[in-house]
Formats: sequence, structure tokens, C-alpha cells
Amino acid sequence: MESTEDRRAVLRTVMGRWKAAVDAHEPERVAACFTEDAVFQGLRPYSVGRPGIVAYYDSQPLGLTADYEILETRVLAEDVLLGYLDVDFSFVDRPDIKVALGVVLQRLGDEWYIAHYQVAKLPD
Repeated sequence: MESTEDRRAVLRTVMGRWKAAVDAHEPERVAACFTEDAVFQGLRPYSVGRPGIVAYYDSQPLGLTADYEILETRVLAEDVLLGYLDVDFSFVDRPDIKVALGVVLQRLGDEWYIAHYQVAKLPD
């Protein structure tokens, strides 16, 4: 990837798929955004692999939505991209949760997937 805009476009594509699946409350579709062996750290103990991701998002309340802003991108290696984002998770019946999200994307074939996902809750 030559330019910052190229990196941001890849990150927007992957995170757009993730957001659409989160907003639709489709845990299997969320997990499909990740590699088979992804390390996933939400706001509970971490898991490895898609089954843990499905369980995590299946336990989220209906009406949960995610809005994100890309802050930084870096190329870590060929076919490996780092993204750093601000994410606001909104609920229908409680205050929003603001997190910082770090992701590592990996290209497998012609497609990019999330290989590592780690959030940190930000102060209100």
C-alpha cells in the first residue's frame, strides 16, 4: 500500500463490513470479518477464533450500533495493516460506551480480515 488513503480505504472496507454486521445484530456475519484464529479482546476476557467472537456479539443487546473514526494506519508488513480508531457503541436503553480500538488486518488471498482486535474503554 503506497498511500495513507489506500490504507484508510482498506480499513474503511473491513470496518464497514464489521459495523454493518454489528448494527444488524448478526454475530456470524461479524465473525466472518475476522480470521479463523483471530485474537479478540472486547470488554470481557479475550477469546481466540470465530466461535468466541460469535458468542461475544450474540450476547450484545438488540439495538447496539457502532460508529467509528479512523485515527491512524500503519503498514506492519506485506499484507498486514494496523488500524487505530475511536468507536462509539450506542444502546437503546443505556449510555454510549466510547472505546479506543486497535486492529491488525491481514490479507488472505484477495480479502482483508481482522486478525487482532483490542478495545480500551475511554473515560466518560
